[in-house]
Amino acid sequence: MWPSGASEPLNRLGCRMAVSTQAVGKEYPPVTYEVGAEKIREYANAVGETNPVHLDRDAARAAGFRDLVAPPMFCVVYAGRSVGPAVFDPEVGINYATMVHGSQEFVWGEPVCAGDEISTVTRVAEISEKHGNGFYVFESVSTNQGGDEVVRGTWTNIVRGA
Repeated sequence: MWPSGASEPLNRLGCRMAVSTQAVGKEYPPVTYEVGAEKIREYANAVGETNPVHLDRDAARAAGFRDLVAPPMFCVVYAGRSVGPAVFDPEVGINYATMVHGSQEFVWGEPVCAGDEISTVTRVAEISEKHGNGFYVFESVSTNQGGDEVVRGTWTNIVRGA
């Protein structure tokens, strides 16, 4: 049942919302990613990263890391695999023909190194309508094999004319 006994979602002004908020709070099964040294090197080269801790195992270990260190934005490689099913979930109801990227925000924790096994869980954090557009916010939490949080992401998509 929707607020005030309405048969459909209402915004704070009591007007019908064009987006459904039924999926808010839905959590998706964890997705696991094994971090490979060569994948770190490939990513670092692709984005122009020249810090040797991302390219040379000896340099990474000399700097106090377990192995090659993934550049921070490598998180889109392992966390994106978890966010995708949420974005494409029919229950969420995104109209892809009018969807645009809104934003991504990340808070990093423990560094990710080659050999780590990263598990990411995604949930629908918020669905709202503002100025005739739908806002779909997903939160992902990625942890390593030791249970340490490595990154928390907020992913926002906007659907124009929702």
